[in-house]
Amino acid sequence: MILHASISATDPKHVAHVLAELWEGEALPFAPVSGAWIAMAGDVRGSGIEVYPNGRALIPGADDAMFDTTEIEHPSRYGATHLAIQCHRRQDEIEAIAQREGWRSVRCSRGGMFDVIEFWIENSTMIEVLTSEMQRDYQATSSIEAWREAIGHMA
Repeated sequence: MILHASISATDPKHVAHVLAELWEGEALPFAPVSGAWIAMAGDVRGSGIEVYPNGRALIPGADDAMFDTTEIEHPSRYGATHLAIQCHRRQDEIEAIAQREGWRSVRCSRGGMFDVIEFWIENSTMIEVLTSEMQRDYQATSSIEAWREAIGHMA
């Protein structure tokens, strides 16, 4: 089970506050990385999304020290990293938050198995937001057995 993840953003503080709003949680500074913030869901798992400044990358620490960070000379606006998160808000509430921010938000089917709301943070990083209804479909179709069956139909 994923407990937390990290993404990058032009305005980490603002993005962390919007993500915390989706979760009805709280955004706080993330002290280990200068300029970073964390959106915390406030759930029993301690779910969180760390939001680092664009151009800041994690690198291995020296010897047995924890990770370090470095600046990337030419960071890309887009990347392969995306997350799927649970949200107890209704679709119209999620879309209203995206609209307020000027960010793309669209409901999409994932191969007819389940739907998500693609919520594009700063119009560059995709977060798949799943309402309670969408979570039920996701859980019903995202088991190892369901994936094996789906792959079998594709072969």
